[in-house]
Amino acid sequence: MLALQILIDGFAISALYGLGAIGFTLIFGVSGVLNLSHGGIMVIAAIAAWAIAGDLHAGTYIGSAAGVLIGLIAALVTYGLVVRPIQRSRAIPRDETEIFVLTGTLLWGIMIQEAVAYFFTDNPVTVVPLISGVATIGGVRVPYNEIMIAAICWSVIGLLWLLVNRTRAGRALLAASINPRGLTLLGFELSSIYLLVWTIYGVLAGLAGVLLATFLGAGSANIGQLTASAFSIVVLGGLGSVSGSLLAAYVVGYLETLTAYLVAPTLRTIPSLLLLVIVVYLRPQGLLGRR
Repeated sequence: MLALQILIDGFAISALYGLGAIGFTLIFGVSGVLNLSHGGIMVIAAIAAWAIAGDLHAGTYIGSAAGVLIGLIAALVTYGLVVRPIQRSRAIPRDETEIFVLTGTLLWGIMIQEAVAYFFTDNPVTVVPLISGVATIGGVRVPYNEIMIAAICWSVIGLLWLLVNRTRAGRALLAASINPRGLTLLGFELSSIYLLVWTIYGVLAGLAGVLLATFLGAGSANIGQLTASAFSIVVLGGLGSVSGSLLAAYVVGYLETLTAYLVAPTLRTIPSLLLLVIVVYLRPQGLLGRR
C-alpha cells in the first residue's frame, strides 16, 4: 500500500518538477542563463494565487490564473532588471558575464525570499484545490486534484512540444540554442527570441508554482529547496536537454518522495543532491546531455 502511495505521489510531484525544469532548461539552452531565482518566481506565483483567492475572495480559478500571470511578470522583471543589464554591461568582461548573471539571479532570489517573508509569511501556504473529491486507486485514496495536476502538467508539456517543433517561433528558439549568430544573419532579432523564451519560462514557472501550492503548499522557506531541485534536475538531465530534464525530474521526484515517506520530509532534497554530485563526477554531461 505504501509503495503504491509513493508511486502515485511521486508521479504527480515529478510532473510538477518536470514542468518547472523545462522552462529552466529552455532559458539556459537558448540564452545561456542559469536562473537561480527560479524558486522565488514559483513561490511568488503561489503566494499571489493564495492571497488573491483567499484575501480578495476571488475564488480558486481566478486566483490561480492571476498567480500564473504574476509569475510571468516576475520572470520578465528578473530578465529586464537583473539578467539583461548584466549581459549588456560594458564594464563586465564578456568571459565573466555568466558568473555575474549566476550571482545576480542568486541574490535576486534571496531578495524575493526576504520580501515574501516580510510582506506575507515565511510559513507555507496552500491554495484551495482546483477540484475536490478523492479517488481510490488500488486501495489508495488519491485526491482528484493530484490526478488533475499531473494531467495539466503533461498537457502543457505536450503543447510546448507542439510550439517548439511545429511553429516558426519554436523553430527560431531551436535555432537560437544551436547557432545564435546564424539566426541573426537570417534577420532574426536575438532580443526578441530571448524575450519569448523568458515569457514561456515565466508561464511554466508560474503554473508550476500555483499547482504546487494546491498540492503541497509553498512559502518563502521553500525557495532555496525549489531552486536546488530545479538545478539538480537540469544538470542531472544534461544542460540544455529538454528530454533529459523530464527524465531527471522523475528521478529527483521519486527520490524526494521516497525520502519524505521513509526518512523525513525535511531531508527530501539530500539524496537528489548526492546523486547530482555522483553524476557530475562520473558523467559531467548529464544523463542525456552531450559533451
